[in-house]
Amino acid sequence: MLWLALHFPLLPLEALPLWHSPSAIVARGKVLACDAVAAGAGVQTGQKLSTALGLLPGLVACERDAGREAQALSALACWAGRFTPTVSLRAPDALLLDIGGCLRLFGNAQAIVDAALAGCDEQNYSVRWAAAPTPLAAYWLARAGMAAICADDAASRAALDQLPCSMVGWSAEVLARLEAFGLRRLGDLGRLPSSGLRRRLGNTSVDDWLRARGEMPDPQLAFVFPERFAERLELPSRVEHAEALAFAGQRLLSALSGWLRARQRLVRNCSLQLTHDDGSHSELPLRLGEPSADEGRLLRLLREHLARLQLAAPVEAIGLRADEVVACPGDSGALFSTAPAGEGRTACLERLRARLGEAAVRSVGLQADHRPECATHLHDPQALSASTPLPAELAGRRPLWLLPEPEPLVERSGVPRWHGPLQLMSRPERLESGWWDEGETEASGDLRRDYFVACNPRGQWAWIFRDAQGWYLHGLFA
Repeated sequence: MLWLALHFPLLPLEALPLWHSPSAIVARGKVLACDAVAAGAGVQTGQKLSTALGLLPGLVACERDAGREAQALSALACWAGRFTPTVSLRAPDALLLDIGGCLRLFGNAQAIVDAALAGCDEQNYSVRWAAAPTPLAAYWLARAGMAAICADDAASRAALDQLPCSMVGWSAEVLARLEAFGLRRLGDLGRLPSSGLRRRLGNTSVDDWLRARGEMPDPQLAFVFPERFAERLELPSRVEHAEALAFAGQRLLSALSGWLRARQRLVRNCSLQLTHDDGSHSELPLRLGEPSADEGRLLRLLREHLARLQLAAPVEAIGLRADEVVACPGDSGALFSTAPAGEGRTACLERLRARLGEAAVRSVGLQADHRPECATHLHDPQALSASTPLPAELAGRRPLWLLPEPEPLVERSGVPRWHGPLQLMSRPERLESGWWDEGETEASGDLRRDYFVACNPRGQWAWIFRDAQGWYLHGLFA
């Protein structure tokens, strides 16, 4: 087991899609969170608002919105579905990801951590992290800003022993008793009898300590990814230009991409819903050429649409809904190295056609004809429905590699030879007729051939035929 904890210390502030520095979140007249600019001016968590304004008169103070924080944390849980299907919420400001079963997929734990931190940075979330064998240990270490992977119990317990008792979130009464006993670090608890600790601190604190060390089970309630994706964000101020919606839209697209990966789905069509300040609603459809779960591709498509969109009225809230999703097909690993990002099949075809001309790039398709020379044809690469599948009963008996022209074979004692005598490995397949196109340009005309699968002493498999003129080599098997 290996748990990755992501703690978002500024979530009350960063849950606002658009906020201006310097800013602070206030609850009951005291500062709950502030940005770096405010902190640099001396504003601190727990400080009275009047004191904070005295230190920084230009400070923008916003009341805490617990509902918006919970919505942001839920969206982050959907986003985290790209790393593991087992995500747990640690309200109000942390996620717990069970990454132990996903290490082989990403290569190692550090690769998952790097990807998670990069995703948080793209969404402008400040994050602290840690990884440990138990979820509570990972959470405590993340709150302390450990930023380390404790892969085994020994490393995790050694890191826990160094944590100050004040970092684990116990009540002020428990912390006061620990201070009175001279216990300032978690490692000090292990030097006292457990029964005595329970009498003086209560069962809750001691059980937490044992769960963090892995000496008691600590089952987590898994986050349930919704059956349908529909997320909404309220903007802290009105937006009059469509391009300014891209940042808030990126957070919604990040959540959508993670939801798709957790649900093993691809999206074909989605829509951005806009709520205007006059109470009206509008919708911006996003249609993909092919189903995808790539966040970068969705974001590029959104930016293209926003660049041409003229808002009828200022926007005060946006939403994203997945209108059409399809099952994600299985994907086999590549035999050779894969193409770098942006150099896939579609992009390669676009560049080739731009450089060589539209008619210079063609695709080979199959068509229903029993004659090998007529079983394929060239067509436009974008015309996906232009080819007809080869019948299943013929697919295994015919090679993919046909020679431009059949090659005559030497025959000795009635046995055809190609790098040695050929052994016939199949019964004959009679191909004949085709008189209807005899004499036409590039047509094969009437045929009368008996095809065989054959093998030579080198182990090479060939497709040969016999007609009235003798034996011929027509194709090779891989």
